[in-house]
Amino acid sequence: MEKMSEQTLVETEEVIEPTQYGNKQHNIQKNQISVNALKVCSGLREAGYEALLVGGCVRDLLLEREPKDFDVATDAHPEEVKKVFRQTRLIGRRFRLAHVRFGREIIEVATYRGQYDDDDEDDDEDMVVTAQEPETIQDGQATEHSVAEYGMILRDNVYGNQPEDALRRDFSMNALYYDPASEVVIDYTGGVEDIQARIIRVIGDSQRRFREDPVRMLRAVRFAAKLGFVLEPESLSLLPKLSHLLAYVSPARLFDEVLKLFHSGAAVTTFSMLRKNGLLQFLLPLSEEALDIFEARDPDYRSIIITALANTDKRVKQGKPVIPAFLFAALL
Repeated sequence: MEKMSEQTLVETEEVIEPTQYGNKQHNIQKNQISVNALKVCSGLREAGYEALLVGGCVRDLLLEREPKDFDVATDAHPEEVKKVFRQTRLIGRRFRLAHVRFGREIIEVATYRGQYDDDDEDDDEDMVVTAQEPETIQDGQATEHSVAEYGMILRDNVYGNQPEDALRRDFSMNALYYDPASEVVIDYTGGVEDIQARIIRVIGDSQRRFREDPVRMLRAVRFAAKLGFVLEPESLSLLPKLSHLLAYVSPARLFDEVLKLFHSGAAVTTFSMLRKNGLLQFLLPLSEEALDIFEARDPDYRSIIITALANTDKRVKQGKPVIPAFLFAALL
């Protein structure tokens, strides 16, 4: 893709200039986008707010894949979104989100996230991980940020602007914005080039980002397996070193991630990557323990699991339902 001239969108202490790709420099067509997502963007713009498609839907459109859903980023706060769209439900504890319902389709709308002050945060790789009451910081604007001692963000209602929002996202390929009004792709982090190179690149310091949210390690594996991308070496080397942080993620959230990992159509590759990088022992400890015990007795034991996962992949690709009970029976 050729690049348009760079333009400063938001004035901050340090000017961040995104690369913009015009409608002749990318392959996104409006008829590929949910009509309801376009309605949300136009409705918020008419109310005086910014509104852009963001994240996985932009990535998938650039990859010529059909997005599973469409997310919108805006400078409107959740309560303001609800005033524009009455059919809105506010959800979330770590970060408030607005779900705008159109029949069976839900368009998720998120307010731009901001940076937080972590000058005193210890980023030493030998940091002792302990369960400690988190520190909560409030800024006088009903925004809240809460961090555990080992660096995981527990609550995160810090609002910001568009450049800050881009830099707070997990991977460069997921930090792309698409403006339906101008048909421009906005890229603050080199995500378009990383997509072209099929690289998963963490935005910012990889160790810090994985500590903020250990589930990012699982997401990296899921995207690598699903898209056939490669996680850049520095981040890849951190997975076995930081895998223990998954023990501090809530069981409900891990359950949700397991379903995403193994229902993506690349369960076989995902399983191998999880085990190779030391993540399986904290995500599914019983599976790891059983493999260690029974593989020594029967080299074919692993093949039983792989066969079950291959069947899962086949059903996903055929558009058939996959029962979680079957998946867990195979893994556990």
